[in-house]
Amino acid sequence: MDGAPASLSSINHHKHSNIMSKKAKIVRIVAPDHFCPWGLKALDLLRRRGFDIEDEHLESSEENKKYKEENGYDETPQVWIEGKHIGTYDDLREHFGLGPDPKEGDTYQPVIAVFAVAFAMALTTCWAMEGSSLEILRVAELFIAISMCVLGILKLQDLKSFATGFVQYDLLAQRYVPYSNVYPVIEAGAGALMIAGLFTWVAAPLALIVSTIGAISVFKAVYIEKRDLKCACVGGGSSVPLGFISLTENLLMMVMSIWMIVKQFL
Repeated sequence: MDGAPASLSSINHHKHSNIMSKKAKIVRIVAPDHFCPWGLKALDLLRRRGFDIEDEHLESSEENKKYKEENGYDETPQVWIEGKHIGTYDDLREHFGLGPDPKEGDTYQPVIAVFAVAFAMALTTCWAMEGSSLEILRVAELFIAISMCVLGILKLQDLKSFATGFVQYDLLAQRYVPYSNVYPVIEAGAGALMIAGLFTWVAAPLALIVSTIGAISVFKAVYIEKRDLKCACVGGGSSVPLGFISLTENLLMMVMSIWMIVKQFL
């Protein structure tokens, strides 16, 4: 009986020693003119895995270049675990079975962020104006209108990049390229006017036309032609795949436009 606790203690001590003995080394550039984010990410990943880390810094771009040339590496950081060379940050993620960096490859995060913030803004705006007696219909109106404004801003921040992506699938932009520069202005402008209920007779029909063309274009490119494209809905250069989310953006604009037109006659 006396031996059992001692044996258990010995096992626990052995496990603890194994955990504490995990060693890793990382070589990364930390210079006044260059701070590598991938090196910091690799360091953080090792720390969260409980490694005892030897963190070696390359203190200039010249030192970094020399290190890569002398050792035959294409990039830094370089990581070793228990003396075994793992490689770069991407290699380290693969070693831990994590796959590519979440920011690489297709993602819907930008669109989800836009819709979530737009909904929160619509909800809080209605609350500020009407108190606890929220009108669901007004919240929905503001949500769509604010979403249009935010999406328009994202497109306008890099108009050339947006236009490059947009002309790849929009049917009207393919026939008349300058339309790709006008679309974000129409989207953001119509959204702003719809928030205030101003010039609905102009804003709603314009939004209906561009959103209908957009919906048809997305449906044709994705579901008929089966093309693998990136969506320009949150601006150019995004990793949002063209598909259901893009179609939803256009359908929401269509619904909002039709409702605003019908509302004028109620």
